[in-house]
Amino acid sequence: MSEGAATSATGTAPERARIALASLLASPAAPDRLRRVLEQALVLAGASFAGVYTPGRDPALLVLAESAGLPRTLYGLRDGYPAAGPSPVAEGHRTGRPLWLGPAELARCPDARRTPAAGFSLAVLPLGPAGGGCLLAVGEHPGGFGTGERACLELIGRAVAVPAPAAAGDTGELPEDAFSLAMDTGRVEVGGAILRLFGIGREDFDGRVETLLGRTVPEDLPALMSVVEADHMSIGDRELDFRIRRPAGPPVWLRLRGLLLPGGDGRPARLVGTVADASTLRSDVTDVARVQRLAAALATAGTVRDVGQAVVAALRGPLHADRIALAELENDRLVVTVLDPPEPEAWPELWRTEWRTEWPDAPVRAMPTLAAALREGRARIWPAGSALEPALGEVGPGGLAVLPLPAGSRMAGACLIGWDSPHDFGPDEGALLTATAALTGQALLRAHAFDAEHELVGMLQRTLLPRRLPRLPGAVAVARYLPATAGLEVGGDWYDVIPLADHHVALVIGDVQGHNAGAATLMGQMRTALRAYATEGHAPDVVVAHANRLLLEMETDLFATCAYVDVDMEQGTAWCVRAGHLQPVLRHPDGSTEIVQAEGGPPLGVQARAEFPMTPLRLRPGTVVALTTDGLVESAESDLDEGMERLARDLAAADPAHLGLVADAVLTGAHRGDDVALLLMRYDGMAVRPLRESWTVWRVPEAVRHARRFTRRTLRAWGVPRDTVDAALLVVSELVTNALVHTGGPVRVDMSLVGHRLRLAVADSSPRSPVKPTSIGWEATGGRGILLVEAVSAAWGTVPVSGGKQVWADLVPAG
Repeated sequence: MSEGAATSATGTAPERARIALASLLASPAAPDRLRRVLEQALVLAGASFAGVYTPGRDPALLVLAESAGLPRTLYGLRDGYPAAGPSPVAEGHRTGRPLWLGPAELARCPDARRTPAAGFSLAVLPLGPAGGGCLLAVGEHPGGFGTGERACLELIGRAVAVPAPAAAGDTGELPEDAFSLAMDTGRVEVGGAILRLFGIGREDFDGRVETLLGRTVPEDLPALMSVVEADHMSIGDRELDFRIRRPAGPPVWLRLRGLLLPGGDGRPARLVGTVADASTLRSDVTDVARVQRLAAALATAGTVRDVGQAVVAALRGPLHADRIALAELENDRLVVTVLDPPEPEAWPELWRTEWRTEWPDAPVRAMPTLAAALREGRARIWPAGSALEPALGEVGPGGLAVLPLPAGSRMAGACLIGWDSPHDFGPDEGALLTATAALTGQALLRAHAFDAEHELVGMLQRTLLPRRLPRLPGAVAVARYLPATAGLEVGGDWYDVIPLADHHVALVIGDVQGHNAGAATLMGQMRTALRAYATEGHAPDVVVAHANRLLLEMETDLFATCAYVDVDMEQGTAWCVRAGHLQPVLRHPDGSTEIVQAEGGPPLGVQARAEFPMTPLRLRPGTVVALTTDGLVESAESDLDEGMERLARDLAAADPAHLGLVADAVLTGAHRGDDVALLLMRYDGMAVRPLRESWTVWRVPEAVRHARRFTRRTLRAWGVPRDTVDAALLVVSELVTNALVHTGGPVRVDMSLVGHRLRLAVADSSPRSPVKPTSIGWEATGGRGILLVEAVSAAWGTVPVSGGKQVWADLVPAG
């Protein structure tokens, strides 16, 4: 080969198909030959699924005899079709004529079904004369199957030969490596070779499938049970590797290949197939069936990283490659997304300067060899010694393969595979690389869209949560939110930290039922409502009761759970209220943990006259309070109690001095099937505890004088400077007078001193705040009081409290 040139499969696609099929058909007959023939449709015709339908025991039904590629359910395909029905499979079978159907024709089919995939094409080719069954292929190319691809499919259709599966009931005995399992009774007939593999004598075998399953390694038993117990075995489950235990020596790998035969006319459904020693089968490197396993893995890959891991698992080991890189094509630039191995020293020096960002000389046009491969859109291979740009040649000095990753009408990216030692490329490896490229390109495009949409969903969720947590007196709080990775709906988890009067802080966490826009909207409304009720000064149980009543009045079918903890930062006490939510977890200063057995009421929005009892908590300095949602502690693999115990253990093992690291450690390994919200607060205690006093003002003629006298005595006892006392007396006089004149009901004076900052507050029963006049004429008889308060105060304002308002003013001594 000349320098810089690429070696690729020679000739046109039909010519390559003739060569591959001739090689397959010339080899000795094998149980999987039909499937290997079908896999050529994936490799040479770009199909994503290929299957053979033949008449079953009941000639009126066409059954799926063999298949390869992605799961048939992605395209709405069935295991069987009535031979006289309107389906394309039945029409091709009856007429003996090929059918080439695009998306528009498929949408008009009488038996069209809703499918997860969209925009695909269908090819139906008869197997010989009419009535002999047909080959069905699915393609995702926008223009359908091209001329060369149609020719390949026609060659494959002529090469297909479908032997009827042998069964004990048909021939009187099974082949040595075959089995036949009755799905209704679990009785199984097996050949002598299978019994020898399991180490069971013919006379010792009782005909029960459980006897064979008992020899299986426990870790492999669930996968095997899913095959032998299911009566709807899917296409992807028809081949399975598992291990069995022998009386002596290590476990032995076996490979099961099976086909489900539907029942009818009183006959049970049967699973028939073969079991063989996996170590005697041909190498996986030359087994194009690996494409099918890669297709199954890519079908469930949700993110770009998942796609990369599937490609690395499918290629690096079987090809004995030293390194694999996967990159996405963004405009005219390639951005590396997966590198295996991940260590920088395993890659060329030029790559390290742009490590895990864009490739060296990032524009594609700066690497002409790579640009040419992307333009041609075909897998290309360079043997050892080929003259390439250093950025490419050093990836594989012993051989380099470049796989452009097509996705519809564009290139999604590229995959580079490199070897250090000289590598001989076999024909099966070329087929494997070609098929891998087509599958990976489509999967990468889907995963990239999923990643982008998932990030958008997470961003939307985060906008509904607090942008930052407030600084707390005597405590530190951190929060984390993780959106679910399964699905793209917005979740309903939320948290909040609400500073309240008198150095109280409310910690709130909740979860609205469902994962959709309605749940997210309701979450935002509930968070706002709880914050509003809390800042009004209601007791914790009243705050939650008001939120419950509000949710019932919204006339929604959704409900919400909530935990509300009101912490007194001065006293180190707290009240906890639960509405169907998880209990708080406390980490005490000595490292011990406690799952608080707090009483709880029903979820919000369920019961109109619900009661929400309060549970007292005692917090010593250094105590950590943890509130979370069920996504952290509950999953399909772990029940709620186990998850809560695990959370308690994680808190006990963490260092509370770094609360952010504690939160990250708790979330490590979190199940991402559901949203997760986590709120942690470490109570440190206040360095300076405020001095506080209150006075209830009686509505008597001397009320203002009594309030002034109480204020003077209290401030003198606190050692407040005289000039500050004089200003305080003026503020109290004006605020109490306004409350008595303009409102009804009780009036209360509250005073607190923190350091040198004095706060005076007067509460009354009117929700209307005082209004500062814009101008006052000389003849005006009122309105000067608020101006006097503003003049002598460092700051003043009003806050809503339960049943009214509180007007406050802060005084700070001069100097």
